[in-house]
Amino acid sequence: MSTTADERGRPAAAEGPGSWAREQLAALKELLDKPLTTYYLIIMCSALLLALGLMMVLSASSVEALQKTGSPFSWFIKQSLSAAIGVPVMYACSRLPVKFFRWVGYPMMVLSIIGLVMVLFIGSEELGAQRWIYLPGGLTIQPSEPAKLGLVLWGADLLARRARQGRIEWRQMLIPLMPGTAILAVLVMLGRDLGTTLVLFMIFLALLWVVGAPIKLFGGLMALAVLAAVIMIKVEPYRMKRIGAFLNPWADAQDGGYQAVQGQIAMGSGGWFGLGLGASRQKWSWLPHGESDFIFAILGEELGLMGTLMVVMLFGLLGYAGLRVAVRVNDAFIRLAAAAMVAWIVGQATVNMGAVIGVLPITGIPLPLVSYGGSALLPTLAALGMLLSFAKREPGAREALAARGPGPAARALSWLGLGGTTRGRVTR
Repeated sequence: MSTTADERGRPAAAEGPGSWAREQLAALKELLDKPLTTYYLIIMCSALLLALGLMMVLSASSVEALQKTGSPFSWFIKQSLSAAIGVPVMYACSRLPVKFFRWVGYPMMVLSIIGLVMVLFIGSEELGAQRWIYLPGGLTIQPSEPAKLGLVLWGADLLARRARQGRIEWRQMLIPLMPGTAILAVLVMLGRDLGTTLVLFMIFLALLWVVGAPIKLFGGLMALAVLAAVIMIKVEPYRMKRIGAFLNPWADAQDGGYQAVQGQIAMGSGGWFGLGLGASRQKWSWLPHGESDFIFAILGEELGLMGTLMVVMLFGLLGYAGLRVAVRVNDAFIRLAAAAMVAWIVGQATVNMGAVIGVLPITGIPLPLVSYGGSALLPTLAALGMLLSFAKREPGAREALAARGPGPAARALSWLGLGGTTRGRVTR
């Protein structure tokens, strides 16, 4: 085999598959080492999931919206309005300092508790759970959704403040973190919302994991959670029906296992590349809640295995970005909050997708950024904006952003004569 020489006279390595693979790995390593990799990953994954969600909400809800409201665009317009509010909120959160997030967690916890108490008295019950407060004009509020963000911020600041005082025992960290989490969980459970209770528990475990709680504590908490879940299942007959449907949905395909069976039919009908966008058959009054809890099934039917794998990949990259922030930023609060947000968003997505494909029981929680529902979308976008703010604290990120110059929004304002900067020059 002949070899070539480089300009210094040294023989060059023979080209081949191994050389190409090494080059690609080196390029990937160089990309991952860049200070703004996390920042752009969060923006890219959030934008793609939000755009895909709006598209799928339009497709999945069009038939039922037409039957109930006379317009196939009714629920899509509502979701678009929520996104139109949520994106500026996300941008605003990306510009806020860390001190603001440390402060706002406390009032958010108080407001969340008040909201969850109000749900028990004036909330509406649907599908065995009491989660929503209906407002004039057809608006609804689900207080358990912002409660997730409140627990993330409050719990992270609580543990970060104690960590500043030096090395402390994990037993001291449980007070008041465990009672505060328990209050939220009990109020949510009283509303018979097992899915949100599970997400709150995941956030709590993530916070304890970051501060270094021992494995035996996790074992005890898991046993306690299983006991609580068993009690909740026993006292509510419809949950027993869901467990039976999870174990063998086809045995009761017309009743308890109906939603699971229709979801599996939708997923199986999609094949590799799907039936085509808007071509779902299950949305024609076959699959219940295809625009919310089971939107992943409609997505699999219309976009196929490739579409579902793309969603899984985007959530995986979003989780990687959040953990990358937690590892690279030397701030206790940011580490705790970033890890807890990953547990919330990626954990909830895993539970939702697992329920649709039949590997987990149906819990009735939405797919973040994709499912219909403004109460879930707004806190999620706010959390992702906060993660963007944290990503700017990575080593070299601020300098890289400064060297990049003003963003498209600032340039647009400058072009309109509304102020801004262009490459260091002030425009008026």
